[in-house]
Amino acid sequence: MLNKHKIVILGAGHVGSHCAHALCRRWCAEEIVLVDIDREKAAAQAMDVADSLSFPPADLVVRSGDYSDCADADLIFVAIGKARSPGQTRLDLLGDSVKMARTLVSQLSPYPLPGIVVSITNPADIVADYLRKALHLPRSRVFSTGTLLDTARLIRTLSEETGVSRRSITAFSLGEHGDSSMIPFSAIRVGGLPLDAYPQVDRARVLERTRMIGMDIINGKGSTEFGIGESAAFLAEAILRDRKAVLPVSVLLCGEYGQEGVHCGVPCVIGREGIESIVELPLTEEEQALFTLSCNVIRTHIAMAEQIAPLSEE
Repeated sequence: MLNKHKIVILGAGHVGSHCAHALCRRWCAEEIVLVDIDREKAAAQAMDVADSLSFPPADLVVRSGDYSDCADADLIFVAIGKARSPGQTRLDLLGDSVKMARTLVSQLSPYPLPGIVVSITNPADIVADYLRKALHLPRSRVFSTGTLLDTARLIRTLSEETGVSRRSITAFSLGEHGDSSMIPFSAIRVGGLPLDAYPQVDRARVLERTRMIGMDIINGKGSTEFGIGESAAFLAEAILRDRKAVLPVSVLLCGEYGQEGVHCGVPCVIGREGIESIVELPLTEEEQALFTLSCNVIRTHIAMAEQIAPLSEE
């Protein structure tokens, strides 16, 4: 039997609602609460998701709520913000997202936050850094999904290129959840073998597809939702069931990979306490340079976020 867990999703748009639905299928919590500035929308989304539970494996409550629900939540997903439009990068969303994050922090300030806070809002790395600082919580308890979805896309692409099941592929996308992300190809294992054993794989194409699949989806249907919903649910399960799974999320680096004071996607051991440790892959010299370049892109935008919505004003 599971301990009773409660998940709050802040933001009931495409991403938030699909996260809720994916969480229901994984049954890692007994209560899921949708909160949105548009209360009517949150209530409607909660009812719609609840309708999908007509034949559940166990009792599960899906409802709308308010910010006070965060006071006893085990896990809080931050899914506020605008969706990308065709042609927009995630970094283009910085101004609106950071202003919304500052408003959110003021709404959360009356309540204790004993649980873990995971941001999905883009640009993922910068918003995670902003929330961690504003909420005054340790890095183990405030992070973003980071390159988890990028990694899902990478593994799918590698499976398509090699013909090997996704279950037999180990690979990570690192750095920014964005156009400067990088792939440590030296760490990839396909069926237990290094990628060199599959000479037909075009590494440039793999990197391009990993970075651009999201934009292809946006161009085709206007938003991404299923992939990030399932990624968030997988992460929630790892946390609430104490899986000790190694997943790439955007965490504050404090010397790891030679980096200080920057959130970016790296493999982490994920369990009940959130981020329990950071896994440092042995990067080649070229890979380290690409990783540093990505971190510098994030640093530049962290500084911009602090100018747009200074934390001293809180």
